[in-house]
Amino acid sequence: MNNNPIGIFDSGVGGLSVFSQMIQLLPNEHYIYFGDTINLPYGSKTQDQLINITSNIFNFFESKNVKAVIMACNTTSALTYDILKNKYNFKIYPIVQRVVKQIANKHYNRVGVFATEATINSHAYKKEFLKYSPNTEIFEIASSKWVNIVENGLQDQPDSINNIKLQLDLMLKNNIDKIILGCTHYPYLINILNKFAPEELFINPAIYFAQDIYKDLKENNLLSSNQDYNAKFYVSSKPSQFMSSSKLFYDVKNAEEITITKALVNLSEKISQ
Repeated sequence: MNNNPIGIFDSGVGGLSVFSQMIQLLPNEHYIYFGDTINLPYGSKTQDQLINITSNIFNFFESKNVKAVIMACNTTSALTYDILKNKYNFKIYPIVQRVVKQIANKHYNRVGVFATEATINSHAYKKEFLKYSPNTEIFEIASSKWVNIVENGLQDQPDSINNIKLQLDLMLKNNIDKIILGCTHYPYLINILNKFAPEELFINPAIYFAQDIYKDLKENNLLSSNQDYNAKFYVSSKPSQFMSSSKLFYDVKNAEEITITKALVNLSEKISQ
């Protein structure tokens, strides 16, 4: 079981922010990454739709005999984890719940959250903070356009920059101590955000998340004894676009590129069957 792969999924390339942190901490694990590009973006989906989507992805990972699944998506963590968490034999790590537990220990007074519309409407971050730091005030702003900005490489376009600045200005009016980038796509807008606010204001949940997963796998004796790193990347549609966008998130070495491309194409065919 220890040497079985770890599954990671998101609606697109955003979950690679978590994957890149994982391979730094756990370079000997085998990984299966699934980018559900056909259903992008998740933030506009209903809870029932997301439960169906997540169940299908979990079933796919189950067929791959994974030992754990990382829900790198804030939206599915917020809306599907509690419903599906006891239906599978592998460990499941939801990003919202695991990250808030760590951040709440720092007892910030006023915390902002940028996330998709679905995540914000669920108030998942606010509910989790109430468990551990009830005196922390949470300010939530939906910024769903940011996912498409990142997925389509539009972060340097004037309209995108204006949208990011507008949302940030609204948040800063609340005299915020820290801002959680509550979608795995958002840390890749940090260079834009830094033009209008100091970098130390922002929290990249992927860093906390990877550290927490590493600690939990170690405590449960689930760390791999593999001597090498292995990763397979799968998508549900548009493998070439995923490959292009992924270069913003994970530095694919030339030696790996052919293998990854084949994996993407193979999975695209499997999902359509």
